[in-house]
Formats: sequence, C-alpha cells, structure tokens
Amino acid sequence: MKKSYKDKLVAFAVLAALPLLISNVYAAEAGAPAITAEETTKANQIYFERCAGCHGVLRKGATGKKLTPDVTIAKGTEYLKAFIGYGSPGGMPGFQTGGELTEKEVDLMARYLQQTPVAPPEMGLKDIEATWKVFVAVKDRPTKKMNNINLDNIFSTTLRDDGKVAIIDGDTKEIITTLNTGYAVHISRYSASGRYLYVTGRDSKLSLIDLWAKVPNVVAEVRTGVEARSVETSKFKGWEDKYAISGTYWPPQYVLHEGDTLKPLKVVSTSGIASETNEFVREARVAAIVASHYKPEFMVNVKETGKVIIVDYSDLNNLKTTTIDTPRFLHDGGFESTKRYFMDAANASNKIAVIDIKENKLAATIDVGKVPHPGRGANFIDPKFGPVWATSHLGDDTISVIGTDPVKHKKNAWKVVRTLKGHGTGSLFIKSHPKSTNLWVDAPLNPDAKVYQSIGVLDINNLEKGVTVLPIADWADLGEGSKRVVQPEYNKAGDEVWFAVWNAADKNSAMVVVDDKTRKLKKVIKGPKMITPTGHFNLYNTMHDIY
Repeated sequence: MKKSYKDKLVAFAVLAALPLLISNVYAAEAGAPAITAEETTKANQIYFERCAGCHGVLRKGATGKKLTPDVTIAKGTEYLKAFIGYGSPGGMPGFQTGGELTEKEVDLMARYLQQTPVAPPEMGLKDIEATWKVFVAVKDRPTKKMNNINLDNIFSTTLRDDGKVAIIDGDTKEIITTLNTGYAVHISRYSASGRYLYVTGRDSKLSLIDLWAKVPNVVAEVRTGVEARSVETSKFKGWEDKYAISGTYWPPQYVLHEGDTLKPLKVVSTSGIASETNEFVREARVAAIVASHYKPEFMVNVKETGKVIIVDYSDLNNLKTTTIDTPRFLHDGGFESTKRYFMDAANASNKIAVIDIKENKLAATIDVGKVPHPGRGANFIDPKFGPVWATSHLGDDTISVIGTDPVKHKKNAWKVVRTLKGHGTGSLFIKSHPKSTNLWVDAPLNPDAKVYQSIGVLDINNLEKGVTVLPIADWADLGEGSKRVVQPEYNKAGDEVWFAVWNAADKNSAMVVVDDKTRKLKKVIKGPKMITPTGHFNLYNTMHDIY
C-alpha cells in the first residue's frame, strides 16, 4: 500500500534517529558526542524552526555556514555551544542570550550538529494533491466585497510561533482577525486584484485568504513540502488571479497552482548544476519569487545553484523557462523603481545581480557589503546620484546604495554610488517610500541588545549626517525579553512606518507605529493575540511593489 506523505514524515523521523540508536558505539566511531533518539527528535524540531533557513536542511550552508560533521566535529561541543548561545557579529543571533533557547537546549544543539544529517522525504504532485483542501468553493464565495475594511491599507502580520497571521486595519490600528496558517509565515502576497491574500509558512503550508468575506477567512490550503519560503501570484494584464506559484526549500522545487483554489497543477524540480562550479546540487532551494509586470512570467530564485528561472505561465502544458546564470546563493530582492530590473541579492557571494526582466538577461553584477539581505530593498532619489536602490547587510553594518537609471544617469547605473553606515550588523530589511525622505534599516540579528532592540533611520536629503537610532523596543514598553525590532513597513499613504517587536512566545510582543515625518511614536499594538510578530506586509504597497 502506498504511504501517505504523513507516513513518509514519520518514517523520516525514525530514519533520522536510527544511526543514533546504536548508542555510544556509533558516536565513538564517528567522533561525535553521544545523543539519544529522543534528543534527536527534539533537536530536529529546533533545527527546523531556528537553523535550517540559513544553514540548509542537509546543513551544507548558504547564508549561514556549513554545519556538516566534517566541520562541526573538529570545532567541538564547547565552541559550538558558544557560537549558538552568544552569536556573532556576522549575523548569527545569540539564541541563549536572546531567550530563544535554554542552556540545556544549546548543549543539545551543539551535540546534534556533530551528527550526520538525513534527508527528509520527497514530495510529488500526488503527495501535494493529497494535502489540498478547499474550505469554501469558488461558487459559494461573495461576488462583491462584504465588509467595510479599507483593504488597501490592511497589514498581514506573521504571528510566528502561534502558527497564525493577524489581519490588522491600518486605519484604526485594530486587529480584524487572526487566522490559522502555517508555522512562521515567511511571505504574505496579495493577488493582482487585491481580493486574495496568499501566505506560506516555513512548514510549507500554503493558505488562501478571501479578503472580500464579511470577516476575512481561509478558503483553501495545501502543503507543498517540508520547508518553504515563497509564494507569488500572476500580475500581468489579463492573467490577474489566474495562477499562484510557491517555492520550497525541501523538496527543492516550485509548484504552480490555480489562483483561486490553490489546486496544484505542476511541480518542477530545481536541483541541478551550479552556475559557478558546474557541480550538481541536490538541495537547490527556491528563495524569492517575483511576478513580471511586462510578461506572463515569474522569476524564481534558486539559491544554491545561482539560477534565476524565468517561468512563462501562458501555457502550462508546454511550459517554457529561461535560465539566467548569476552568482550563487540567491536569496531575496526587489524591483528598482521602473520595475524593469530585479535587484537580486546573492547574499553569501556578497553581490547583487541585476536581472533585466524585459529582455530576460543578466544586466550587471555588483559587489556590495557582506551578506546583503535587503528584503525588497529601498528605492529613492539620491540628491546627487538620481534614482537608486539600497540594500543593508547581515554581515556588516553598511548600506550599499546602487544607481538604477541606465538612461538619464548612465554613469551611475549598476554601481555602488554610496556606502553608508547603519547602526549595526545583522540587518534583515531596509525600506523607504516615494512620499518619504527617510531611509529605515533594522538589525534584529545583531548580538547586542541595544542594537537589535532599536531601529536606524537616515535623512535621504542629508545622508552625510549619518544614522539616527530610535529605541523602538523601549517605546513598546513590553517588560522583559529579547524584543528584536524587525522590518520597517509603510502604510499606503507613506506617512507611517510599522515595526514588529519580536519577543519570545511566552513574553509580550507588539507592533509599533511611528510617524514618518516626526519620527515619533504614534501607536503600540499589543495584547494576548500579538504572539511573536515578525514579517508584516501592507496590501497596497506589496501588491504594487512599492518600497
């Protein structure tokens, strides 16, 4: 009898523990410290929740360092405990000092990382179809908007450890509803019409939310693998809401779906030959996906191989793709202001690849700081260099400002025209807005609490002045805990900036709203529903790629 995907996951958990059941004999021969099967099960979960995103399911590294036994055994348990517990200036958070892990759990993870990793199961179209559920059929959904919510100015906020998203009214600052979705939702994307919201959790649960309902609700869901990071929807004229695409870290592949039901239509593997080494990579994970405004196409980032796959969704039966070689370890990025060029962060290569999505070719490769991690990045008009796009970095405290106008400012195009100082390493997001003169940068993975509990802001018209630091976590007044400040996000009007103050699951967390012009506190949104908020996405700005 054919096994279900749930059965496969159970089998994987047993398989992962099998070598360790041989006890000290296996550990001694391998040179690794002893670990029990029960400890392995717990460590597998911790690794998935805290580590796999940067270091990979098979621990071969990408944004984070390689953590296979040939490296970790030589480092030793005490070294690994210090690194896991206290972090590093290169972007590794201190999980013990930050309160995410106990001293005992840090010791467990230090021993676990010296064991041999085991690959999770694969997942094909039939496995995915078996998880697909439609809770409200299309014919039973509203034919018009049934609520008075200003949908253009709502925020989808990830409640990381609660396995939910909060839909927050950007006008009233009230939580409209919280919805069960996947664990640690990584991306919220709105359909081209603005009716639907798609969210994907790190556990690969993809949820479809109908925003026209009297109270927004989940109308369909599907599970696409073991671990995921990305979802996008068709935006080209005539194809609005027709398709969605999701990308998984494991199995390494992307899935095309019906836009209004999430029915899986096609699965495509991304394992393949790396761009710079010409070596085969099994764990070639799908990171960011963006939709073209020029053609019926998606741009799929394949992290480890350094491939941008242009997927033409106009004919799924005869799928056409174009592959663009770039530096390896592609992660995230966003469009420059005209939306013709995709600024793509190859973070472990310390480069930005510029993809011309009109011509479907690599336009430039730019050296930047250490481990660029821009989110979508920030577009603004530099008073000296014209239109630019900026990225901050995980591995240093700089901000690289890149010229993006090859027509009127050709001499500045695809060059770093400024290198600014932020307020610390460990940045994940940088943001501005066409109606703002501010450039905001976070540093949630910095090991210093004074840095990760604050936000940096620069005046675009006076960048030489340097960064001003605002104590966002103090303004939230949450009491004890790590209180990492993450992801500046504007409202539709561009006159407010929202920040998540991400605390441990058993501590108080909040969303903090700041007046963009005065840089003063405007509102703190907190309470029992606000559990570990992280990513948050304004509907209008996300739908129209405004950042």
